[in-house]
Amino acid sequence: MQKQGVREEGKSSDKKEEKNEREGSEGKEENNQAPLMALNHVSRLCRNVKESIEFYTKVLGFVLIERPQVLDFEGAWLFNYGVGIHLVQSKEEERLPQDTQHLDPQDNHISFQCEDVEAMEKKLKEMNVRYKKRTLEAEDGTTMDQLFFNDPDGFMVEICNCENLKLIP
Repeated sequence: MQKQGVREEGKSSDKKEEKNEREGSEGKEENNQAPLMALNHVSRLCRNVKESIEFYTKVLGFVLIERPQVLDFEGAWLFNYGVGIHLVQSKEEERLPQDTQHLDPQDNHISFQCEDVEAMEKKLKEMNVRYKKRTLEAEDGTTMDQLFFNDPDGFMVEICNCENLKLIP
């Protein structure tokens, strides 16, 4: 049996948290940093887990890894580039994108930093993956290339050289 911890929203679990909340309400600067380390995984519902495994391994270079046996539903775990992709067999078609060909860069998507966008574009062409290419130019003349395409279930993926643009807080 799998143990799950549940904490009610809005209730402090210890004295340290209560103290931090009081200090914040007294006008001191609040620390909005969460004790996060990194993105662990992205979860994707699938029409067919095997087709999705093939896509994420062959197109994006992910590696199929062992999945805990305690998970009693159909799925797969993939890993590469410091992040996991968890594929889950959908039991409800209506929870998946209906238009698997729709590509709108302003829609929900996951994005992967790429050191050679041209090589990735060539790979997409060789694998007959339909994609949309954009090049954006910043005010200082710096350009960023983007490739947008869908996985087999219609979830959008972006490949970019976003590191070309400066992040200014």
